[in-house]
Amino acid sequence: MKITVLIENTAKDGRLTAEHGLSLYIETSRGTILFDSGQSGAFADNAEKLGVGLEGVDLAVLSHGHYDHGGGLFRFLEANSRAKIYVNENAFGRHLNRKGEYIGLDPALKDCGRIVLTGGGYRIRDGLFLYTFGEGELKYPIDSAGLSIESDGRTAPDAFRHEHYLSIEEDGKRYLFSGCSHKGVLNIMNRFRPDVLIGGFHFKDVGTDGEGRERLRRAAAELLSYPTGYYTGHCTGVEQFELMKKVMKDRLEYLYTGRTLEI
Repeated sequence: MKITVLIENTAKDGRLTAEHGLSLYIETSRGTILFDSGQSGAFADNAEKLGVGLEGVDLAVLSHGHYDHGGGLFRFLEANSRAKIYVNENAFGRHLNRKGEYIGLDPALKDCGRIVLTGGGYRIRDGLFLYTFGEGELKYPIDSAGLSIESDGRTAPDAFRHEHYLSIEEDGKRYLFSGCSHKGVLNIMNRFRPDVLIGGFHFKDVGTDGEGRERLRRAAAELLSYPTGYYTGHCTGVEQFELMKKVMKDRLEYLYTGRTLEI
């Protein structure tokens, strides 16, 4: 499997644009996949510079209903005339940040004619699945981090029912892709236990000293209890990654814009 990071919060190549968002181009024996599209069309500009042809992508997956993962999808639709986009059925809700500002998807996207709404476990094709959490499957409490959802004029903390995870089975291994792990990376590992986990851990608001430091160390130690390789970035936070890296060493690597992985 080959993964190219089309956009992430950081970049080491001055030719490439970085932004708060995530987009991955995945090459597998089962086809090519776009996983998320960042918050703008910059991921597509980076793809061109990296020699990635978006017109040849077989399918796209949106990890959840936030703008920094789905904001570039109209640009993808312009570049690619055939690929379906697999989106959780709850992704088009009114998602708000801690200031009460809308951070969801452009509602017009739902009417583009190429959206496939999914719920629960969903088989895309052999070896490609989308998974969500069922009721009562969370071992650890989740932190909404000030994010909320508005429904019928009422606002409540977001339970992230719009989040799903892409599972790819290849060469006897299971690879799980998570955009932000809003349901909690420890819950994800307890539930799915993949051989490789790729995606954000959403620790960017966790402090790196005091109790925050201990929380990150405990999370790193628990992740090490699984025989899994981890690749993370975006909402994990750079300082938070560096602290966890000291605990996890070569079991944890960073996804920066332009990086290519062969795993």
